[in-house]
Amino acid sequence: MQYLHTMIRVGDLDRALDFFCNKLGLVEVRRTENQQGRFTLVFLAAPDDLDLAKERNAPLVELTYNWDEHDYAGGRNFGHLAYRVDDIYALCARLVQQGVTINRPPRDGYMAFIRTPDGISIELLQKGGPKAPAEPWASMPNTGSW
Repeated sequence: MQYLHTMIRVGDLDRALDFFCNKLGLVEVRRTENQQGRFTLVFLAAPDDLDLAKERNAPLVELTYNWDEHDYAGGRNFGHLAYRVDDIYALCARLVQQGVTINRPPRDGYMAFIRTPDGISIELLQKGGPKAPAEPWASMPNTGSW
């Protein structure tokens, strides 16, 4: 058995791509538009997984945009996506600067949660174990649910 991708339905493809690519840093690997089925599929990879994703089409996130449907509720019941990151503090600071809410700050130097524009939780985990607790994260409260 081999992990291939996680599919997420998105209500606004441009907004979703801005979040996943411009803010989170994923890279578009391929795109399929189906006129008859009226949907677009966009496959994304984390930068460190790019070569592997091109080689075997995995691991990927598939954004599914149904052209006639734009409102999806219940993102929390999906669970979450998880990404290992090189520097959790630097990434969270960059995300905050770009207007992303850190729902569960990395108080422990190891784990944070954010949400996509469509309400999907994303867990960020520090590569190689926790960093030393640091401000402003160490004393920052949770915001919303994650």
